[in-house]
Amino acid sequence: MKKHILYMQEALKEAQRAFEEDEVPVGAVIVHEGKIIARGHNQIERLKDPTAHAEMLALTSAANYLGQKWLNGVSVYVTIEPCSMCAGALVLSRVKDLYFGASDPKTGACGSVVNIAAHKKLNHRIKIEKGILEKECGSLLSQFFKKKRRK
Repeated sequence: MKKHILYMQEALKEAQRAFEEDEVPVGAVIVHEGKIIARGHNQIERLKDPTAHAEMLALTSAANYLGQKWLNGVSVYVTIEPCSMCAGALVLSRVKDLYFGASDPKTGACGSVVNIAAHKKLNHRIKIEKGILEKECGSLLSQFFKKKRRK
């Protein structure tokens, strides 16, 4: 469990970067054989790209690092439950494990609204563990949206 906390702390650092860039504060790291091989944070506003989610950017980086499209054996740590686009990309990438902090009751696609990551009809399923540093992950999102509402 200790290693999961360390990796989620790294994902939180990425989320903090997004927060500082006035992006929705979501961060992700991808781990292969005990080493962080990719990082990402939301860059939707900066890139003017609705697909520039933390997970998507980290997946592209991990595939480039490994030099292959399949990410067999990797673990993904993300501060909030992935949406349907990101969950689909995680399945298509053949990620082994997903660890996330805060659940997303509005758009979460790894158990909250739907569960794409473990859907029985798909050819690949991801082992999911939620709630890692949940309070910290949720708090950063709450701070961000409070700040937005004040503006």
